[in-house]
Amino acid sequence: MNEKIHVLLVDDHTLFRSGIKSLLQRNEDFVVVDEAGDGLEGIKRARSLKPDVVLLDLHMPGVSGLEAVKVITEENPEVRVLMLTVSEDAQDLMEALRAGASGYLLKNIETDTLVDAIRRAAQGDSIVSPQMTAKLIQGVRSQPKQAPALPERDKFSPRERDILICLAQGDSNKEIARTLDLAESTVKIHVQNIFKKLNMTSRVQVALYAVEHGYGQNRNS
Repeated sequence: MNEKIHVLLVDDHTLFRSGIKSLLQRNEDFVVVDEAGDGLEGIKRARSLKPDVVLLDLHMPGVSGLEAVKVITEENPEVRVLMLTVSEDAQDLMEALRAGASGYLLKNIETDTLVDAIRRAAQGDSIVSPQMTAKLIQGVRSQPKQAPALPERDKFSPRERDILICLAQGDSNKEIARTLDLAESTVKIHVQNIFKKLNMTSRVQVALYAVEHGYGQNRNS
């Protein structure tokens, strides 16, 4: 794919925005379409510009990044939002992903890793900083486990429930296809159907849903 990835920067620190903008402008894959210094302005710019990826700070004065990601992803489900923050708090991580963020990155991330994360987000992948992955797993595993309620199970076909079990483990489409002996294209269709039924836009959101509703305990148990 030779199309450039359009990126919107939203952070209340001007110097940090300038550094990220300079970094991305050195890479021919990216176009920084605009930048904003707070969540409200970020929402407005995302609404008008419809970038491919929004790099969004979490804690900002006024409208926070958490509030902004909810609005941006509800208004523009095709826009991928990557939280870029100093917060290593597990609760911040969980709330951001539930709100619709496609990823959660720490600001001490390596340059090459950030560039790769933006590319992956634009392609629909979900990304969490390695330092935060263990906290994500601990957070969802520590919640009370219960079998999915019947109305919840009735939302999904038997095959979709199989795929939810895999998504709860963080499996990729290729891994799900191998596990269930399906074509990867078939898995992709099922995953998209699950997204529509749950009105979600991120694999991380769906994985959290699956674990919280008991699907994650069905494998190897």
